[in-house]
Amino acid sequence: MRILIVEDEERLAETIARGLRREGMAVDHAFDGAAALEKLAVNSYDAVVLDRNLPCVHGDEVCSRLAAESERPGILMLTAAGGVDDRVDGLNLGADDYLPKPFAFVELVARLRALGRRSGRARPPVLSRGDLELDPVSHSVKRGGRAVELTRKEFAILEVLLATDGAVSTEELLEHAWDENIDPFTNSVRVALVTLRRKLGDPQPIETVRGVGYRLCER
Repeated sequence: MRILIVEDEERLAETIARGLRREGMAVDHAFDGAAALEKLAVNSYDAVVLDRNLPCVHGDEVCSRLAAESERPGILMLTAAGGVDDRVDGLNLGADDYLPKPFAFVELVARLRALGRRSGRARPPVLSRGDLELDPVSHSVKRGGRAVELTRKEFAILEVLLATDGAVSTEELLEHAWDENIDPFTNSVRVALVTLRRKLGDPQPIETVRGVGYRLCER
């Protein structure tokens, strides 16, 4: 999953980002509403963690604009205003979920994963194809019942491939498994795929589709 955190408290934003990266997610941040809208215009996100009281452009305005888009990420409002009226206002603006501060980090992760399952076609809690199984919550992968230890990036690539029917391009893998600081001309995807394929073993479940990208096949 690729997440955008929109939070003007820099320390909190960095703490959330570190925690989500440990969960295998790619994370960008914006510290005001205007920067958030700029990032949303050029990047594809699975979910947005959005504070309401933002400088430059208020979080409510960011939420309203995002909710009006036909294809958009899930919106999780994260704010100190935790009363019932505040939650109702946020949901009426188009937010998909609402989490008041202070919050338990494990709950934030669970809610983001739920938003990821809701966006696009429905996703089961555990992704599987053939003899491959990936559990995003426990961050575990098995092949033929055997545990496979993966790095965060290898895990993220496999999660994208398992969640997608058909082929996935290198650009799509960069969008969903890396943050905005990645060099678009990097060979990081190719390098990660080499080690991922080696760890998954034979028969190899990841196919290269010439001129398109990569796909999982059932072995």
